[in-house]
Amino acid sequence: MATVNRETAPLTAEEFARLPESDLFEELVRGRIVRSPLPNRLHGYVCAEIVHRLARYLEERPIGRGLGGNSGVVTERDPDTVRGPDVAFYSFERLPRDADLDGYGPEIPELVFEVHSPSDRWIKEVAKAAEYVEAGVSIAVLLDPRERKAHVFEADRPPLALGPDEVLRLESVLPGFEAVVGDLFG
Repeated sequence: MATVNRETAPLTAEEFARLPESDLFEELVRGRIVRSPLPNRLHGYVCAEIVHRLARYLEERPIGRGLGGNSGVVTERDPDTVRGPDVAFYSFERLPRDADLDGYGPEIPELVFEVHSPSDRWIKEVAKAAEYVEAGVSIAVLLDPRERKAHVFEADRPPLALGPDEVLRLESVLPGFEAVVGDLFG
């Protein structure tokens, strides 16, 4: 379960970016550092599977770039929130090929994937997906390894739950991308 460190003054995204690396997973939520245990191996496997499939897709259709490793996305300002999606996709329209990738930029990805971990609370994960969409992400996908399901969130549609035998399609962002949901979990 995530914990909030309330002992520090609210931080900006820029101050958060300059902090030394931690042994825990950290995000900045409304100026406060929120720490969580590092994810388990299944979480890492699912993230690697998404990165692999996204990279293969982008080799055939070089329309943008995928980022993994919880690369920071600023979803709110004043107070600042910096989230670390497990995987993100930016088109070259939003993040040009020659963009500086150092630090947290103002660009918002079109697509994010979050993998649900045992330490995560569902209500918080759904709220995070909504936060991404509110910030300008076109599609937020919450993957549930335990249930082998994908939950898809978009601004103008009700959430969509896909079972292990259904196909995940992301047409508005990645035309032609398809993955059988159960295959994402090994």
